[in-house]
Amino acid sequence: MTDAAGIPLGLAVAGANRVDFKMAAETLESIPIDRPRPTPTCPQGLCLDKGYDYAEIILLLIVHGFTPHVRTRGEEIVDKHTLPDYHPRRWVVERTHSWINRFRRLLIRWEKKTANYKALLHLAFACITFQKTALLG
Repeated sequence: MTDAAGIPLGLAVAGANRVDFKMAAETLESIPIDRPRPTPTCPQGLCLDKGYDYAEIILLLIVHGFTPHVRTRGEEIVDKHTLPDYHPRRWVVERTHSWINRFRRLLIRWEKKTANYKALLHLAFACITFQKTALLG
């Protein structure tokens, strides 16, 4: 899970054959920082792609206090045909995955232990966070 700037906030590790939406609850629960409480004047949205277009995910987001913004299946095709200047939007999560793939050790998982792989992911997340927040110049 990432924030609007693409800085990683939460982490859940599973095999590549696991469907993304099955990991949504674990990922939301893994956020280590306390979020401010959403209010009617300051709601907290969460944007997800069409892979998360399930009623159980919408309910999960509402329970966690998020305003769900889920791209429904087929919506992009309709926009492509009806809007003349429409360009598909690259989602923040996909961009963050691209940043993680730049760490060659993480591109293919060679570690047998999940704890070792998580440690490397946390190191990559720290590097991305420092780079994106410009804390080191």
